[in-house]
Amino acid sequence: MNKTEITIYKIGGGIIDDADALAKFLGLLAQGGGPKILVHGGGKGASTMLRELGLTPQLINGRRVTDAATLDIVVMFYAGKTNKQVVAELQHLGVNALGLSGADGNIIQGVKRPVKDIDYGFVGDLTPASVNAGLLQQVIAAGITPVLCPIIHDGQGQLLNTNADTIASAVAVALAEFYSVTLHYCFEKNGVLHDVNDDQSVILEINLVKYDELKKQGIIADGMLPKLENSFAALHQGVSRVIVGHALNIGNSLHTVLCLK
Repeated sequence: MNKTEITIYKIGGGIIDDADALAKFLGLLAQGGGPKILVHGGGKGASTMLRELGLTPQLINGRRVTDAATLDIVVMFYAGKTNKQVVAELQHLGVNALGLSGADGNIIQGVKRPVKDIDYGFVGDLTPASVNAGLLQQVIAAGITPVLCPIIHDGQGQLLNTNADTIASAVAVALAEFYSVTLHYCFEKNGVLHDVNDDQSVILEINLVKYDELKKQGIIADGMLPKLENSFAALHQGVSRVIVGHALNIGNSLHTVLCLK
């Protein structure tokens, strides 16, 4: 019996911060058929507000350190302003969307990152049992599009800030038992590039063998490495395919498709 196809889209801060690009992306999303889930990152709004309050945003290796004051701001922005603006726009476009943090319906429960060399504060890590796949199935079966922000909870009343790429991958893996899942990472580049200075040099397909070759050649490096590591981990755990491409190119063929073979 063939599984129902579902697409999980993840958009990052670069799209969130650009109102025109976000509106265009959501318009393309609304035109696509079939069930879907949208996972969004945070954007720069939280950092801007922190600075306005006299606080300095802290990032280590590109990851936000979330102290108590920062947590208050990111919850307001990610689970509040950003999430509800996206949901309102999707409603305008005819998509019945439901904005959720991980605490809502216990959709995503994680654990506070343990302190090792660095104390990241109120940052959440996911476990294999983090995603409430059953409730997501019920929401999707009701014809509703979940819109997930990067705020989860620990089951003890504590909210936690979590990486949106990781959430998208975990949701994709959790639903792969029930659906044929395509995970679509949407950002500001056309895909994985041979030349980072040439946005048309898209590598259209990457399997595991080619992935290892591109890493050795230094073509895949820096911020693209963790994104692709997450992607191949998802493929190993049942996700049908992963696409990496520009947020405004969904629906066309200019992107990178990741596969195991």
